[in-house]
Amino acid sequence: MEERIVSAVRQEEDLVEASLRPRSLREYVGQTRLKESLAIYIQAARERGEQLDHVLLHGPPGLGKTTLAHIIANELGVGIRTTSGPAIERPGDMVAILTNLEDREVLFIDEIHRLNRTAEEALYPAMEDFMFDWVAGKGPSARTYRVQLPKFTLIGATTRAGLITSPLRDRFGISARLEYYSHGEVREVVERSSRLLGIAIDAEGATEVGRRSRGTPRVANRLLRRLRDYAQVRANGVITAGVAREGLAMLEVDELGLDRVDIRLLRTMVEKYAGGPVGLDTLATAISDEAQTVEDVYEPFLIQIGFIKRTSRGRVVTGPAYEHLGIPRPASGQMNLW
Repeated sequence: MEERIVSAVRQEEDLVEASLRPRSLREYVGQTRLKESLAIYIQAARERGEQLDHVLLHGPPGLGKTTLAHIIANELGVGIRTTSGPAIERPGDMVAILTNLEDREVLFIDEIHRLNRTAEEALYPAMEDFMFDWVAGKGPSARTYRVQLPKFTLIGATTRAGLITSPLRDRFGISARLEYYSHGEVREVVERSSRLLGIAIDAEGATEVGRRSRGTPRVANRLLRRLRDYAQVRANGVITAGVAREGLAMLEVDELGLDRVDIRLLRTMVEKYAGGPVGLDTLATAISDEAQTVEDVYEPFLIQIGFIKRTSRGRVVTGPAYEHLGIPRPASGQMNLW
């Protein structure tokens, strides 16, 4: 996948991202209705002295699913253990994690849709009855052991809720989708992050960054750090609206937050496939990328802003996308669905 300013967080930025994470629901910007619901569930669980119901967080990348998982643990006053679906390859990996949990502790599994099927099935009784059935040996000599587990809260996060099996999905008592942020909410994120990082930015600069951050806090924080470098070298160290526009132009992030990969994808659909419909695999091959990357990373925001539509025949570029690219729309008889 081509390196992008809006791509997933890089390993060397993990510590910076972690330092910017809010520690409580009160500090967490956006997702107002979800925060209100979680506050009620958490308070009720604490007053009863019980573990919180299992929680499934789903939505596009960069919206704060991992942050919310840590906040939930903080609000409950318990520890959190983190892992990811691909890291749990066998039921033995799962039992090792579960048996080391403390009572009411939170287990956070990122990319839970990528759990190994055998490991997933072993998780079912753990989620329902806090028991784990462990089979040792094979054939006639095999023996089954039942392990009593502490009462824990599983928080699963995924960008592809549709890939989670029904038996697993049904075991989550709380399911919440995180939505893209408004420009104003992202501006609040930018202002908070700038205070924590000691970055000088005025109100107009924060608004400009928020407007071009694709409704995604992770993107906003990354753009803010790159603009800090630009302002330090090319300006007086203060990120104003003008400095933000100049720096973002250098980064090839346009006024809607689209970068060169987004534009290349749209132009490919228009110039090679007459705006579509075009199949996902064909489109991925045309831009020399993987179909899953196109579907998970590139498409969601383009669909959100109405530049691409998914149809039964494939992806289609819409009229507003033509206008944004500065390309005349096809004649009415040749226009695809939008």
